[in-house]
Amino acid sequence: MRELPRKGNMNDRIDTVLHKFRSRMSSYPPGMCPISLYRSLLQISMNQSCGKCVPCKDGLVEVDRMLHEILIGAADEEAPKRLENMCRMIMETADCAVGISAAHLILDSLEQFADEYESHITHHSCVAQVKQTIPCVTLCPAHVNVPGYVALIKEEDYAGAVRLIRDRNPFPTACAMICEHPCEKRCRRALVDDPINIRGLKKYAIDRTQPEEVANPNKNVSTGKRVAVIGAGPSGLTAAYYLSLMGHAVTVYEEHEKAGGMLRYGIPEYRLPKNDLDRDIDAILAAGDITIHYNTKIGRDISFSQIRETSDAVYLGLGAQIGNRMPVDGADAKNVIPAADFLQLAADGDLPDLTGKKVALIGGGNVAMDAARTAVRLKAESVHVFTRKRDDYTALEEEIVGAMQEGVRFRTLLSFLNIETDPETDEVRALWLQPQIVGPYDEYGMMTTEHSSNYPYRFKCDYLILAVGQRSDVERFVSAGIPVERGRILADTTGSIHGFDGVFAGGDCVTGPSTAINAIAAGQVAAYNIDEYLGYHHKIPCDVKVPPALPNPCIPTGRAQIEEKDPFERKEDFSFVELPMTYEEAMRETERCLRCDHHGCGVLDGGFGDV
Repeated sequence: MRELPRKGNMNDRIDTVLHKFRSRMSSYPPGMCPISLYRSLLQISMNQSCGKCVPCKDGLVEVDRMLHEILIGAADEEAPKRLENMCRMIMETADCAVGISAAHLILDSLEQFADEYESHITHHSCVAQVKQTIPCVTLCPAHVNVPGYVALIKEEDYAGAVRLIRDRNPFPTACAMICEHPCEKRCRRALVDDPINIRGLKKYAIDRTQPEEVANPNKNVSTGKRVAVIGAGPSGLTAAYYLSLMGHAVTVYEEHEKAGGMLRYGIPEYRLPKNDLDRDIDAILAAGDITIHYNTKIGRDISFSQIRETSDAVYLGLGAQIGNRMPVDGADAKNVIPAADFLQLAADGDLPDLTGKKVALIGGGNVAMDAARTAVRLKAESVHVFTRKRDDYTALEEEIVGAMQEGVRFRTLLSFLNIETDPETDEVRALWLQPQIVGPYDEYGMMTTEHSSNYPYRFKCDYLILAVGQRSDVERFVSAGIPVERGRILADTTGSIHGFDGVFAGGDCVTGPSTAINAIAAGQVAAYNIDEYLGYHHKIPCDVKVPPALPNPCIPTGRAQIEEKDPFERKEDFSFVELPMTYEEAMRETERCLRCDHHGCGVLDGGFGDV
C-alpha cells in the first residue's frame, strides 16, 4: 500500500540541513581562495552523484584530486591543461546534469581565475593579498568600520558612532536612509540566523544625535594648495571634505542652486528628507576652506581651462543626472519623460498633475521604483511598470515590495516596441509591447528572451516614464580634450586621467550610474590620491575608541527590521516613510554582531583610527 510521507522523515531532515548549508554558502567571506571555494562546490556535486556513470562517479573524484594537488603546491605547469581536458571529457560523456554542471563549474574557474592557478603552481600560494577579510568592511565601498560603530551604538555612544562612520563616509545621515547596504551581503551572522541590520543601526544612531553637532576631526595646517571640485554631489563633496581636512583650500563648482547632486535631485523626499540631507552637507562645509559657487556651469559661466589655470589639482565629480530617452519615434512627445528628469521636477517642487492619469513606466531599477512611487503620490489613477525579463528588476527588494504595497502594478516578459502619439496634440496615447518567452542564460548568467508568437500588446497610457538609464553631461569636457568613451570619462582606478596632469575624475561620470556609497568611495579615493599628487601624505585622525570585543554566545535571534508607515497612509504624501527603531530593538540588534574585526578575521589594520 502507498502511504503519505511521514512528518519528520529523512527528506524533511535533509531539507533542514540544506537550509543551514545555504546560510553557510551565503556567508562565504570575501577574499578567500577561489580555488578552495570551487573545490568545495565540486565536492557538493560529488555527493549528489548517483554513481551510475563513470565520468561522474570517477571523473569528479579525479578532478578533486587534481585540485587538491594544485592547492598544496604539488602540481606541475601542465596541471591546468590536464584539468581542462578532464572536465571537457566529463561534460561530453556524463549522463546527467550533476557531472555536466560540476565539470562546467571547474572550467569556469580555470577561465576566471587563471592567475590564481598560476600562482598556486608557480609560487605554491594564493595571489598576493588574497586572504579572508571582514565581510562588512570589505563589501562597504567606503570601507567604513562597521563592527566599530555597531559596538559604539551598543555602548550608547551615538556621537562616537557618527564620528567613526564619518572617518570614511561624510554622509552618515543620507546613507542611513538610502544606502543599498552591500555590507550585509556576506555578514557572518547568517551562519547563525540572518545578517545584522547594519543600515537600521546606522539610522538609529543618526536618530539619536545631530550629525552637524558632532565635531569634525582637527584640520591639518594649511598647505596653500588650491583644489577645484566640479560637482557638489556625493562624490564631489566627499572629495572636498577630506581635501579640506588635509589642509587644502577647495573650491566647488555646482550648476544647480543647491548642493547634493542626485541625493537632492534624484531621490524623493519620502526616502530622504532634504532637511536631513542638509545636516550632512552642513557638517561637510564645517570642515572649513570649502567654497561653493552655485548656478555655475562649466563651459557657460567659466571655462575648464580657467579652472585648471587657477588650481593645483581638479576633481571631476559630475554625476549622471541626464535621463536617457529611447531612439524611437515618439520619445520626444509630450507626457514622455526620462525618470531622472521626472524626479528632478518633483525635487524642485514643479510637480506634474497626474490626477486620474494612467502612467506607464519602462525599467526596473531603483530609479524606476522611485519614479513609480512618486507617480502614486501625485494621484495617478494607475501606475504600471514594464520590463522585458525578470533580471531587469535590479532595484532593492524592499523598494519593489514597497511599490507593490502602494498599488504599483508590475508586468514582465514584454519588450518595448514603439510609442503611439496623438497626431493633433503630440501627446502619448499608448505604448506598444511585444510579448516574450524566456530563453537560455547568457555567459554572465543572465536570462535571455525571445519574441513570443503572441500578437503585440497595446497599453493605453496618458503619461510615460522612461527609466532606461542616465548619462553624464561630458560634452563640455570633450571639447577640452578630456578622453571620453561611450559617455564616460576615462580614468584609472586611482582617478587619474591619462594625459591630464593633476586632473582626476570619479563616481558616475566614470563608472556610469551607480549608488551613492560608490560615489562616496570614489570621492574618498580621489582625495587621498590628489593629496599624494600635491606632494603630501596626510592622515586624518580619528579619535574614537572602539569598545573591546566580548564573546558572543551565538544564540539564534530574529533580525530587527525597519518598519514603515501603513501603505495607504504613506502614499498620500511625500513625508518620510520609515519608522524609528526602538531602543530595545537596537540593543538586541547590536548584541547579534559577532565582532569579526576581532573574532574570526583578525584585528582591523590601518586607516580606521584607534581600534
